[in-house]
Amino acid sequence: MSKAKAHKKSAGQPAGTTSSGEIAIVPARGGVTSKTDRLRVRAAWMYFVEQKTQNEIAEILGIGRVSVVRMLADARARNEVKITIEGDLAEITRIERALEERFGLERAVVAPLSDPNADPIPAISAATGSFVSDVMTAGMSVGVGWGRTLFGSLPFIRARPLADFKVISLLGGVGVARRFNPAEFAWRFARAFQGDGYLIPAPAVVDSVETKTALIERCGLHEILALADTLDAVIVSIGGLASATTFYRGGYLTEAVRAALEDKGAVGDILYHFYDIDGQLVDHPINDRVMSVDVDRLRRAPMRILTSGGDDKIDALIGAMKLVEPTVFITDEESARSILALA
Repeated sequence: MSKAKAHKKSAGQPAGTTSSGEIAIVPARGGVTSKTDRLRVRAAWMYFVEQKTQNEIAEILGIGRVSVVRMLADARARNEVKITIEGDLAEITRIERALEERFGLERAVVAPLSDPNADPIPAISAATGSFVSDVMTAGMSVGVGWGRTLFGSLPFIRARPLADFKVISLLGGVGVARRFNPAEFAWRFARAFQGDGYLIPAPAVVDSVETKTALIERCGLHEILALADTLDAVIVSIGGLASATTFYRGGYLTEAVRAALEDKGAVGDILYHFYDIDGQLVDHPINDRVMSVDVDRLRRAPMRILTSGGDDKIDALIGAMKLVEPTVFITDEESARSILALA
């Protein structure tokens, strides 16, 4: 069991010192997995460790102050407020709060791993499906990306009908029908909520800027792309540069192009827009030939959900935090630790 200690600071004392001992948030025995448990522990952490007021906690968690009071009382009744902060969930909560503070996030969701060397994608996908299920509401217009992480979230989404719900694919399709085709994910995501799906009927990457312009201006694609100007939320993942030529990235890039992107400082891509660790798009022709919604439009959405992780994507994630400026970040605990150590 992991352990992390923190002190409750009294008036006039700096953080990390105490005159009355240590404060502990100890999850109840038997494991803590429900959303209610996680929310209660987050509230207790903020109140007892971070010294936030009940009103501040209510605003951060998006709940009423009465609910915060009830959760704090419940935490005490369960003997979860003790003398040390310990337990796997408490450590996860600490990491989530550190990410939120470091990157100005409204919410960080960190998925625990059974083994540090385990493939993190299934855990991230499960956390993504659960989170997305909670925040999708009727009347929303949602732009979606693609990739293994997003596709893996589909079984964990609680399907239900939402009136006037629109899903817009943010990227054109791949030429070969594969599991991670952007159109496939957008269509299935829309179907989960019985909403309308809007696809970009074009390849993800075209041969020239002239072709791109013609498709947009002469083939009606500008109407679909214009939908991205009024999105309520975007849900995107990223690709590391090493995966740019593998089968699930669509096969659009040769090794020579990948190497050229690497020479330009590229660390990853979002919707086939390649960027560096500082969150700047690299100067390469492929960024002008992508049939996808541009990054500026992504940043206009009030809710921007970035979900990804893995050893090979740490630099790409650091760059994406600066490029997309997500409001919500979903990752695994090992990736989160690496990002906090390097960013």
